[in-house]
Amino acid sequence: MHFTKPAWVMHNDSSKADASAKRLSIFSVHVHPDGSRIATGGLDAKIRIWSTKPILNPASEASGRPPKSLCTLTMHTGPVLVVRWAHNGRWLASGSDDEIVMIWDLDPNARGKVWGSDEINVEGWKPLKRLPGHDSDVTDIAWSPADRYLASVGLDSKVMIWDGYTLECVRKLEQHQGFVKGVCWDPVGEFLATQSDDKTVKIWRTTDWSLEAEVTKPFEDSPGSTFFRRLSWSPDGAHITASNATNNKGFVFIAAVITRNTWTSDISLVGHENTVEVAAYNPHIFLRNSSAPVSTSNICSVVALGADDRSVSVWQTKSARPLIVAKEVFDRQIMDLSWSWDGLTLYAASSDGTIAVFNFTAEELEGIAPHSVQEQYLSKFGFTLPPPPHGYSHMDAKHPTPPPSPSRTNIDIEVTKTVVHGEEVNQLVARRGKKKRVALVPNSAAIPSAGVPSSQSISTAQPHSKRAPLTQITTSSKAPPTSSFGFPMPAEQPYEPPHSWVKNGAPMDLDVPIDSFGGDGSISMKGKRKMSDDAMGGVARIGRTLGGDRKVEAPGPVKQLGKWGGAGAVQVQSHVSAQQLGSLLPGLPLLSYLKSEVEELDSFLEVRNSEEDHTTEVSLVCGKQVQWLDFLPSPVVAAKATPFFCAVASQDGSLNVYSHTGRRLLPPLSLGSPVSFIDGNKQALMVITSSGQLYCWNVKQQKACFAPTSLAPLLSSSPNHTILSATVSPNGSPIIHISNGVVYSYDSNLLSFIKVTERWWAENSDSWHGRARAAQSIRGVMTLTEYLLNDGDNKTSLSDAINNASASAANARPAWWSTAITLGHLETRMHAIKLLESSAEYRQVVLLYANKIADEGFRAKAEELIKELFGPVYWRPGREDNVPATICAIPRRDLLKDVLSIFARSKTLAKLGLDWQDTLKRANNEEL
Repeated sequence: MHFTKPAWVMHNDSSKADASAKRLSIFSVHVHPDGSRIATGGLDAKIRIWSTKPILNPASEASGRPPKSLCTLTMHTGPVLVVRWAHNGRWLASGSDDEIVMIWDLDPNARGKVWGSDEINVEGWKPLKRLPGHDSDVTDIAWSPADRYLASVGLDSKVMIWDGYTLECVRKLEQHQGFVKGVCWDPVGEFLATQSDDKTVKIWRTTDWSLEAEVTKPFEDSPGSTFFRRLSWSPDGAHITASNATNNKGFVFIAAVITRNTWTSDISLVGHENTVEVAAYNPHIFLRNSSAPVSTSNICSVVALGADDRSVSVWQTKSARPLIVAKEVFDRQIMDLSWSWDGLTLYAASSDGTIAVFNFTAEELEGIAPHSVQEQYLSKFGFTLPPPPHGYSHMDAKHPTPPPSPSRTNIDIEVTKTVVHGEEVNQLVARRGKKKRVALVPNSAAIPSAGVPSSQSISTAQPHSKRAPLTQITTSSKAPPTSSFGFPMPAEQPYEPPHSWVKNGAPMDLDVPIDSFGGDGSISMKGKRKMSDDAMGGVARIGRTLGGDRKVEAPGPVKQLGKWGGAGAVQVQSHVSAQQLGSLLPGLPLLSYLKSEVEELDSFLEVRNSEEDHTTEVSLVCGKQVQWLDFLPSPVVAAKATPFFCAVASQDGSLNVYSHTGRRLLPPLSLGSPVSFIDGNKQALMVITSSGQLYCWNVKQQKACFAPTSLAPLLSSSPNHTILSATVSPNGSPIIHISNGVVYSYDSNLLSFIKVTERWWAENSDSWHGRARAAQSIRGVMTLTEYLLNDGDNKTSLSDAINNASASAANARPAWWSTAITLGHLETRMHAIKLLESSAEYRQVVLLYANKIADEGFRAKAEELIKELFGPVYWRPGREDNVPATICAIPRRDLLKDVLSIFARSKTLAKLGLDWQDTLKRANNEEL
């Protein structure tokens, strides 16, 4: 076996330079039936088609022929979660976060430079048809045998069936009760299988689309946190291998093998250390004994599994052990697997933005049989697919008749083999009629949508896309030098890195020169428009906007401004009494330029305070485009942008909050004094003014999280105490770090500040998160707070203080010191995490607390914890308990189940744990 990870197969932010471009997640990979190409879909909302020859052949990779990147498709407006080639190789289907399934077709006229980037499309694929119908993300799609149907599933819990010829919706199946994350077809064509977060695999009959069976047993304890639940059907039709299954009450991660007709799951593939995300069968049937005739007893299959433990395993069903296990192939979980049609190459894609390739030999995959054996074997089922719709037919297995499209002519495609420099290469060849072709500029408005007449197709285009006018251009009567639109001959199109075309300005040998605009300003036919990168980030271009026609200017040197005169100057008076603060909090300096980047988006909020003409301009920039701008009467001293809003605080004590389209989400707020601290997190906005007032709002709900409160109680103990940092959690709870080594928050139910954590715990508690903990292990707001507190004191190293405290503990500390402080720390942390609503951390701290109680044998504390999690056992007349069923979005009794398992295993609390386990079981049975 040969293993390789081509570093050049990647999805990144093309708007940034190569040095700073971040590798984005790849969610799907699929191999073309002829093995010459793979398609990948990623977080950048693009589909990329790559040549496989440079991956498998080092000499080809070094020579640059054929080109590595063949095409970039940019019509989706959200991350592309799945790509699948049709079995005939003619069409490519893709599903995206934008709720659309798109069908792509070969387009000989779409080669050339991608609009708005340096990328070059060596071959062209155009959107043939949009298939709207899902109400949420499309997570998986699959073509039926012979491409008779296309099935798509999504987070709207729907299964959509599309006709493989007309691409119209045939049936909508809505019996799943959770997100549907996987779909596969029976190779016979008789059944369809789907897998969902409702912890079921449903089998559907394709004759009437009714439910054949529902499999639940292997998934009863499966986690619901996986990105996908991709399942696969064996090529002999005998088994389904389903992902995200468990054994032993959820403690053993497996892939469940479901048997045809009985629909039982007695076979498990065990070995992965985390959830199995995807299963993919090799398309070939394998013979146990190559010399024996083909029969059910002589047939086996090969299946690959990808899991969240970053490993890939390959199994042969005749053996109880895997053929290979490749551990830690990626830095993050595996998202998709795909076998080549010859059955010898396995491609794996990961959310770390890389792919891995496993290339086997026929000897390593012993007993591989040709596809003719599979066709012969499947014929015994006696099932035939329904005939195509009237007027549609297959010329042969490789040439489906395409559905009518208003912007295309009939094109026949054939796959030919051409010898290039002594090597055989598959090519897709388009044959056209003799008439000149009148074409339209690529435009999603011209893409027909399923279920919508072509005359209305323009109205179904996405309203937020900025479109160029349609222009008719006749192609030149001179025929191109070759009709190949697969891998071009080197003489036809020399291949160089994309930047060389831009840098050197060398003309490209294409049918028509690619210019953004012709001499008369009309758009050239060959320039293919690139989907705006900001569309996938939630900041859509919506035609004419305030400042949309302006170019983004460099800020120049940032300088601190002096007194601000003119109308915008406002003298701010202090409203702080002696009982509140001895002095004002330090104000923020007035700077000529401020910038706040939007997390996870290629956008930033910028503020320009001009001292020359005393104007203050606020604008949101996405990529290289100004989305909107505004002018304010007073200079801005602080700015904050989140993916949901933008906020700017002015010197006169006012606060303005905008949406990402520039609309004011709140009226201008007057705070009475300038802002000293500002922070935002999702929909929460927090500010602290120079007079010491703390404000928090939920911008979406347009209301305050609590009444404004003074920070005087936190700072009054010493005149030297200052605020080191102030942030806000997504639920609107402030997190304020004071220089005395204490981190505070405000509890609106208690109407009081509470201590989140402090140096005292760091020096004395055994459960302090900062001890020997690397930054990569940080997983939540509380853990992050305690880790940062390690380095938060500029005067004394906290690690030194911990070491000194540990060294002198044996002599200076009384009995029970460590136990008492550790329990106090864990109890304080539980209350703080509950306020901050950090679910994962709350479960972790409760289990740590339960372990500590069990180790010490504190029965009274254990009983109190059990009763708090269980809730009232008996109902009493006249008493209203109103105990919520969840804590931090975690069901109370789910937490209790984990706590009782800890107590039941302990030496001192075993009987208590077992007794309450029986009580919990009876209570759950009564509720059911």
